[in-house]
Amino acid sequence: MASKAKSASAGKPTTASPAKKTAAPAKAAQTAAAKIRKSATKPAATTPAGSSKSGKAAVKGAGKTAAKATRPSAAKGKAAAKGKAPLKAATKSANPSGARLLESKVAFEGPLFRIHRDRIVEPSGHHALRDVIRHNGSVVILAVDYGKGKGKDRKDPWIVIERQYRHATGQFLWELPAGKLDPGEDPLRGAQRELAEETGYAAHHWSKLIYYYPSPGFLGEGMHIFLAEGLIPGDAHPEEDEAIDFRLVRLSDLLEKIRKGNILDGKTLVGAMLFEQIQKRKSHKK
Repeated sequence: MASKAKSASAGKPTTASPAKKTAAPAKAAQTAAAKIRKSATKPAATTPAGSSKSGKAAVKGAGKTAAKATRPSAAKGKAAAKGKAPLKAATKSANPSGARLLESKVAFEGPLFRIHRDRIVEPSGHHALRDVIRHNGSVVILAVDYGKGKGKDRKDPWIVIERQYRHATGQFLWELPAGKLDPGEDPLRGAQRELAEETGYAAHHWSKLIYYYPSPGFLGEGMHIFLAEGLIPGDAHPEEDEAIDFRLVRLSDLLEKIRKGNILDGKTLVGAMLFEQIQKRKSHKK
């Protein structure tokens, strides 16, 4: 901006600079004044040619400067149109910690979950009525058998999966072992219990993979996915209403089933694909 201003002022006619002090006689001054009055009556001589060009240059330069000055705001407008600015604004709320509960009623209660009808003020200040399924939470187990621990068994280990009927979907699904937590139960202990009940397996090594919400629009259930390694076989003892068929498949086979759309269970998709990324990172380090 400063450099453009200098270039514009440099093009101004020299008459704009301060006049030099002279010691001209009074008669010479009168003669010069008379010539100026005479030239003022001629339209073509009202503006020197050099002054006209420099004036146009100054206007053109000022126009360019103004256009450049408006470009950043135009760019911001494009960013807002793409949704970048609203995302930043969406993080601000009157109550960032959560909604303010005005009233809550239990609309239904069963052995697995409760449905609450909540009247709330959301963090944005919006008043809303929400039906929410409340659940104690669940555990999911990605049980891995490395076999002899060498070669293919290490790179492409065996994964324990189950096949059981899910009435909500009206079909049989292949899934990772999973189950609900008892009230106040430690998630790791719950995972160890569920794996033993459904498959008979125990494991030497346990680690947490991820915690996530499978359907946060209306379901308060959170799922803990654990990685179980160093499997120890045993006898399964599922609950009376559970008819579970389980088997071990190669990780590559499970991923191929996912790519073909044969695995429809969300927790299995999350667990298997996350474990695939872990395996890839390990191979890259080697």
